[in-house]
Amino acid sequence: MDRSTLLKCLAGTAVAIVLGFIAGRQQQLVDTQREILREIQELKTSPQAQQPEPSPDFKMRIEGAAIKGQPGAKLTVIEFSDFECPYCARHARESLPQLDRDYIQTGKIRYVFRHFPLAQIHPRAVKAGEAAECARLQGKFWPFHDRLFAFQKELERPALINHARAIGLDQSAFETCLNGQAAATVLADLNEGTALGISATPTFFFGFDQNDGTVHVVERLVGARPYAAFQSVLEGMLK
Repeated sequence: MDRSTLLKCLAGTAVAIVLGFIAGRQQQLVDTQREILREIQELKTSPQAQQPEPSPDFKMRIEGAAIKGQPGAKLTVIEFSDFECPYCARHARESLPQLDRDYIQTGKIRYVFRHFPLAQIHPRAVKAGEAAECARLQGKFWPFHDRLFAFQKELERPALINHARAIGLDQSAFETCLNGQAAATVLADLNEGTALGISATPTFFFGFDQNDGTVHVVERLVGARPYAAFQSVLEGMLK
């Protein structure tokens, strides 16, 4: 290969490398822009976007929902949540374990999970909620709940099936259920939450158990609050 041809080849290679670098940077910018837009949407439904509201005073039925804790507990905490919501994952990771240790396991409260998937910004949340209900039917809602929040970016149907396998669910029954058997439960929770004025996740209601499948709700918190915020409400109610 003569010198002229070699220089042309080297120049062509250099141009290709530069163009490849530019294309890669452009893709990074597009991905960054998408992430920023996603964060903006999240902030619109974050606690900071919510205005203070008067204390609630109504009864809520909890029969059929996933419940953790002893039946004789005086207080009940009801969480409306979304498996794709980062604030909900933060709560599950930071505050819920402390609530479990200090209040649920000690018999002071029962903890109830209700579904409120924000499908417009979390398109995988509905099916993840259905999958959690399918796990509940096999008595393993809470292990599945913990796994979904631990692997929040893995919520497509194949991943949900893998999560079910990882916690030992009956695969055939789970996959059959995932074809729509639990959709009505998730939709019913969503409709009730909408009627209650919920617009952000997680949203928590605190109330006194009525021993008839209902809870008299008297307090409300919105957002991934620190453990101290829950402790303050619960201690005040326990007194």
